[in-house]
Amino acid sequence: MTDGVAQVFTWEADARIEVRDLGGEVVIEANAAGLRTLAGHLLVLAGDGVPDGSHLHLEDSNGLEDGSVGLVLERSEDE
Repeated sequence: MTDGVAQVFTWEADARIEVRDLGGEVVIEANAAGLRTLAGHLLVLAGDGVPDGSHLHLEDSNGLEDGSVGLVLERSEDE
């Protein structure tokens, strides 16, 4: 909970998400359930009342496929 706003990130069953760093670009590869899961995470962060700086860390030990590079989804209202 952050500033009284609960942030609930849910995962679809069988979601598979892999993040690879190819040097000049990052590839996010996911099955349909994984893409819906990522979309849901982004919608949570975009929700009304979610404070600036709220974020979610995804790593190969936390939601991503083994060997994935870490991915941070963060809300920032700075221009």
